Amino acid sequence: MASKKHLKDRSRKDYPFLLEYRTRWNDNDMYDHMNNSVYNFLFDSIINSYLMEYCGLHPPTSDQHPLMAHAHCDYFSAISYPKIAELCLRVNKLGKSSVIYEVALFEKDVGQVKCVGEFVHVFVDRITQRPNANGMNPQLRQGLERLVVDMASKL
Repeated sequence: MASKKHLKDRSRKDYPFLLEYRTRWNDNDMYDHMNNSVYNFLFDSIINSYLMEYCGLHPPTSDQHPLMAHAHCDYFSAISYPKIAELCLRVNKLGKSSVIYEVALFEKDVGQVKCVGEFVHVFVDRITQRPNANGMNPQLRQGLERLVVDMASKL
């Protein structure tokens, strides 16, 4: 992942996919901002929304499904109810059976990124719970390839 300073410079144009989320009253914690556990919920939601809509993932029946291998988040400033969050998604690395996603959270109509997270999925066979010898199925890979960014030009 890029340095924290570089991550603070992220903008929406750095991400090929965006999804809005209207914050809820119960997203706030006693410090009057969105609780850090909600960020992970939102990151998981944008990733799985993309996988279902563009990669053919059907969670109850797909032969392959993702397992979380790693999660990380760098927070820069808070967001709170009743703001609208804009979640942005890209793929920083696409392996044979794994993918490294980067998710950024922006507040609608505010330029500065609120936080940037990294999620790593390993796609496994539903029955064996192990990666397939051939890697991801073609539909899944093709969908994820649309989100891959050229890291060399982004650093």
